[in-house]
Amino acid sequence: MVEHSALLLPLALFAGAVLYTAVGHAGASAYIAVMTLFGVSAGVIKPTALALNILVSGLIAFRYVRRGYFNRQVALLVLAGAIPAAFVGGYIQLPGHYYKPLVGVVLLLAALRLLTVPKTETYATATPPGTAVGVSAGAVIGLLSGLTGTGGGIFLSPLLVFRRWTTLKQASGTAAVFILANSTAGLLGNVSSVRSLPAELPVYGAAVLLGALVGSQLGLARFDGRALRRCLAAVLLVAAGKFLFA
Repeated sequence: MVEHSALLLPLALFAGAVLYTAVGHAGASAYIAVMTLFGVSAGVIKPTALALNILVSGLIAFRYVRRGYFNRQVALLVLAGAIPAAFVGGYIQLPGHYYKPLVGVVLLLAALRLLTVPKTETYATATPPGTAVGVSAGAVIGLLSGLTGTGGGIFLSPLLVFRRWTTLKQASGTAAVFILANSTAGLLGNVSSVRSLPAELPVYGAAVLLGALVGSQLGLARFDGRALRRCLAAVLLVAAGKFLFA
């Protein structure tokens, strides 16, 4: 069983990275779901998910920003609130009876987000939020991200798109830069947690980076991955149920 897990876990992380980066996200919620289903302990899951998120978001941020899919003004606003809040969230170590339901809800929201069919309309103009709104939104997302070990992309992207804070083309790159900074702040907020990083982290890192190369290329090519997103949503729902009801 251990030998099978040693092979299947990296493959599952690879698949999660492909699916998430195809829609401009780094995949922390998928990594949390996968590690949960494979029985990884909660103390290891949070720092590992953040570390993998940093690797993947760095790659996709580079690829999307280089193409011009980035809104600097919006990114600075939300990051002004998110970075300190994510640092604080990373510092806070919630007891299991609080951490498990919180992560379960986040995974549930991530699954619902994947099941939501995005609008097909396009628009070339955007209206960035006011300073107070942008910073406040970033702070809320940053705190939740730091507490749960996610990057916050599943919460920021809907705001960017449905509130039209960025254009559709800019949303992916803006979210990727946000996830990179947010995940780094969350991990730095609890540097001691890096002692819980597994010895297999280089293998996991290679798996998600390879997945990110494939997924981000599909995303840049505007790949329609609705069926695959539904499959991933099913995995997230199972993991959410394990956190909420186990």
